Amino acid sequence: MKVIHLCLSNYYLDDRAYQENELVEEHVRQGHDVRIIASTQVLDNDKRRKYLTPGRYRNSQDVEVIRLPYHPWVPRIIAKSLRLHRGVYRLLDEFEPDAILFHGMCGWELVSASHYKKDHPKVKFYVDTHTDFINSARGAVSKWGLHFLYYRTIVHWCLPWIDKVLYVSQLTGTFAHQFYGIPHDKLEFYPLGGHPVPDDIYDSLRRSTRQDLNLTEDHILFVQSGKQTAQKKLISTLKTFIGNPDPRFRLIVVGSLPDGIREATQALIASDDRIQFLGWKTPSELKALLCGADVYLQPGSQSATMQTSLCCRCAPVLENIQGHDIYTQNNGWLVDTEEDLARVLAEISSGKADLQTMCGESEKLAKEKLDYAVLARRITDDPAERVV
Repeated sequence: MKVIHLCLSNYYLDDRAYQENELVEEHVRQGHDVRIIASTQVLDNDKRRKYLTPGRYRNSQDVEVIRLPYHPWVPRIIAKSLRLHRGVYRLLDEFEPDAILFHGMCGWELVSASHYKKDHPKVKFYVDTHTDFINSARGAVSKWGLHFLYYRTIVHWCLPWIDKVLYVSQLTGTFAHQFYGIPHDKLEFYPLGGHPVPDDIYDSLRRSTRQDLNLTEDHILFVQSGKQTAQKKLISTLKTFIGNPDPRFRLIVVGSLPDGIREATQALIASDDRIQFLGWKTPSELKALLCGADVYLQPGSQSATMQTSLCCRCAPVLENIQGHDIYTQNNGWLVDTEEDLARVLAEISSGKADLQTMCGESEKLAKEKLDYAVLARRITDDPAERVV
């Protein structure tokens, strides 16, 4: 099957582990002929926008990537928001895809893809959305000008030809329905995924990680990761953890400490020898660490590492926000306050929480709902055969 990924409304970054990269890799692994059409806009290592040279090349999976410039008649400062390109329909016609996944939904080229679907009705045409009220439409111009008048209008023009709008979280599904007005029967939950770790690799990584950390099987390892902004509530985590003196507890913090909280967090970490700060880790190092862990802590905000932790069989502690409940059924906890987190730690310390069973439930959830191999097949398989 020929599968095309349209990355014209998001950043397609080569050799990363974002959703679009993982789905492309899985489609290649599953034997499909894959192509990527992307904008020239990317992010550098400091999360700053930059622009690549337009053209064609092959990525590390030997997939052809076509980088299209913004429309030359429109100033870039405007075109990058309107997401106008030339030649998208022609490239679709050239490749003759059997399935199209349009990443990001918001942008003019959704019209081009819909036009192609209209002319080729047997093509599977899916559009994903990551947009919610946390990460988008926060200012009046963005909300009412760009999202409501422009993106929303485009979506409604194209809806008759879109098979499903795939939303990555309950928050994005709510935004798509309530703000864009997409009917429920056009929406389908399509979470960010991961790669469930096979038994032999999991056992090996868990054993080596815990040996490196001088942990026995009696120790209970907690991990909190990412850029620890105030929204991640790391200071609350540290205070609550220090307040529970269980000698079996260990906490590792991975990521970065922004200036606003660095001094306070460093003092708290230094006050308890059960806590370590390890800085940034590579994806493979983080996976090994999570395989060695028992509990993943995310008491504030959202992070894609949550899905990775489930694939590494951790019991999650997540902020009690819309959409997190599906990741904590029989395998974790939702928390609002430091008191909630303290109760979770007390439950673990007392043995009331069966961590072994909960970690097994996380593994089951990851295999059934989060495996990128499963998610990739949802784009290529017959919709009637899908398990939603």
